Amino acid sequence: MINFSFMPKIIRTLLLNSWKVMWVVLADDAIEFYKKKTDNSPKGMIPLKGATLTSPCQDFTKRMLVFKVRSAKNQEHFFQATHLEERELWVKDIKRAITCLQGGKKFARKSTRRSIRLPENVNLSELYVLMKDQDKGVKELKVEKDKRLFNHCFTGNTVIDWLISERKARNRPEGLMLATGLLNEGFLLPAGDVSKDGAEKGAECVFLDQTEALYYFADSGFFCEGYSSDEDVIMKEEFRGAIVKQGCLLKQGHRRKNWKVRKFILRDDPAYIHYYDPTKGENDPLGSIHLRGSVVTAVEYVPDAKRYEVDGNLFEIITSDEIHYYLQAATADERKDWIKAIQSVSKTGK
Repeated sequence: MINFSFMPKIIRTLLLNSWKVMWVVLADDAIEFYKKKTDNSPKGMIPLKGATLTSPCQDFTKRMLVFKVRSAKNQEHFFQATHLEERELWVKDIKRAITCLQGGKKFARKSTRRSIRLPENVNLSELYVLMKDQDKGVKELKVEKDKRLFNHCFTGNTVIDWLISERKARNRPEGLMLATGLLNEGFLLPAGDVSKDGAEKGAECVFLDQTEALYYFADSGFFCEGYSSDEDVIMKEEFRGAIVKQGCLLKQGHRRKNWKVRKFILRDDPAYIHYYDPTKGENDPLGSIHLRGSVVTAVEYVPDAKRYEVDGNLFEIITSDEIHYYLQAATADERKDWIKAIQSVSKTGK
């Protein structure tokens, strides 16, 4: 079983008959969805043998980034991603799984090691952690290309240069083999047309050692945005800061004390974090938190949280005005990353 979900997904199925936030897992022959990541048994399963996939799906005019999976029994299941790159990644892998099943095989990305002759002693997880090191790892950049701005990304040749400089590879062909392994295992993801074309060429993704090929870390704050040539457009002051991190978290409401999934975007200079309904885009935030002078810490429990079962990976933001916000991340590492990023912004941003 392979979990491709880096964050909760919005899902609508015949079993649920409404839109719900679920934890989705792509197995070798089915899509499974769980109420929580920590659940042992799925709430439902969609067999992929004989299934078809439609993307983009236009069945819901008020919802963006939706794709549809129709099972062999003509049951329709709808999924909504939080951003375009996430939807493309899921669509690509589900299509590959369906194709494998049509050929009498089970979908398994872990065969990548054998297909590219990756040595057994190479630990891609450890290599990925080293690459993400803020001081010695691959530097994330802003790249402007084709009237789009790619944030938190890097070029293909930069990855190969780093692997050689850190003595993880002896030469460029060997570095290319390692980078291809990272790409096929989902540690690195393609951004932009050039790298995506390379990833789609064959049964396995192909990493490109090129300055034109852009990639990003799977759990980074990557996003791509278009921009206007009109220099007279004036943004609100709180939106002027560079985006440091973004992703989905559970947030406790201030009035009803219930918990809902919100998409958070963290900016610095000025230091703000905005949160949105992940089903409605990023034009109108539901709220914002001014982080200058705030305190953020991990917590073990949340007051008034009896109505909803929340356990683990909790943290609290206390603003300079002494307003308390309680949030929950999907994993302990994700909580640690959010706390570190918010602490940094609250100290340096105005």
